[in-house]
Amino acid sequence: MIDNYLLEELVAFDQYGTLAATADHLMVTQPTVTRGLQKLEDELQVKLFDRQPNNISLTDTGKLAVSEAKKALRQNELFVESVQQYENSHQLIKIASVAPGPLIVIDKLKNELTDKVHASNDLLNPNEVITNLQDNNYSFIVSNQEIMTDEIESRFIGTEKLSINLDKFTYLANKNSVTFSELKGLSFIVIDQIGIWKDIIQQNIPDAKFMYQPQVDSFNEITKYSNFPYFSTNITRFENFHPSLNDDDRVNVAISDDASKVDFYAVYLKDNKKLVEPTIEKISANWH
Repeated sequence: MIDNYLLEELVAFDQYGTLAATADHLMVTQPTVTRGLQKLEDELQVKLFDRQPNNISLTDTGKLAVSEAKKALRQNELFVESVQQYENSHQLIKIASVAPGPLIVIDKLKNELTDKVHASNDLLNPNEVITNLQDNNYSFIVSNQEIMTDEIESRFIGTEKLSINLDKFTYLANKNSVTFSELKGLSFIVIDQIGIWKDIIQQNIPDAKFMYQPQVDSFNEITKYSNFPYFSTNITRFENFHPSLNDDDRVNVAISDDASKVDFYAVYLKDNKKLVEPTIEKISANWH
């Protein structure tokens, strides 16, 4: 069997024309190329090169060998790609997030994603993203931070925008948008597990009271029988995350502050790029 590196030397020589240029391209010495091409001739037991003083060129047989070498190298690439794709399609893709919105999008896609895709409901702190990737706890993590290092890269997947649902009889409900400062002093009913959004609302709304509910069912029950305002986003409003929205007469008002809009990125080890790319593309395409 002919070694691949010998075929690569032959194809490179055809492309670059001289032993010196071929050696430069392959980042080896010229004697190494000379020995390799001679070995290829010996193994094939044919003459591939016409050697003249200060000149070497391909024979007609050599030109045919170049054509066949290209086919063989391409076939080997297809072999590697096919095996890798099969392996990737059968590997478990583990996903985590720093907020619930991305997980809602992933859940919506469960019928389109392979059964090898598993998303954790436990939200991560943004400071835990790099460590969890390096420890291979997750294939990729949806984060509000774009992380780019020698071993990690990020891809933007979408923006989540916070809004407030207000009693229709309140003054603020008549506005097209409100600011965080206009919500100061109000009491809000809030689902407890909202990840990074918890810090955002607590840091930006002065003197507010947040009544956190650990269960979605209890949250929906309270919103049904009270007029407390509550938060939603462009993701949660339209994915039935708040079932009470179906018969709720509150008015949804956008929050205009920059802090109410969060860009999310899929963050992954570069070594896992081929494995996670198809899933990330589907999440991005279905982000609303």
